Amino acid sequence: MILRHVTIDCAEPYELARFWSQVTGWPVSGEDSPGDAEVLVEAPAPVPGLLFIRVPEGKTVKNRVHFDWMPEDRTRDEEVARVVTLGATLHEDHRTPDGLGWVTLLDPEGNEFCIERSVGERQTI
Repeated sequence: MILRHVTIDCAEPYELARFWSQVTGWPVSGEDSPGDAEVLVEAPAPVPGLLFIRVPEGKTVKNRVHFDWMPEDRTRDEEVARVVTLGATLHEDHRTPDGLGWVTLLDPEGNEFCIERSVGERQTI
């Protein structure tokens, strides 16, 4: 079995897909456009894509599943600052004085995700 997509229910699929495209660096499918009810962010193989689907209900509780991201070419703190400038909101800060920990953020529709320490940071602490 192959995991093809991770599907996220949302109010504005194209707008949320554009946010995640900027976060990940993966493109929004050329077949999708503003106003579409389903929009795909295409991940590099073999990573599953992110599929955003319009639903009528709003988000009301904490996500049962969320993404944990680890930056490759910047530090955790640089990545947190970058995604905040893209529209994320700081939710919970679990960084510790010794450099360990992670940061939980919210995407523009309130979905939780975490930024962990980078590969380089994991090698130094």
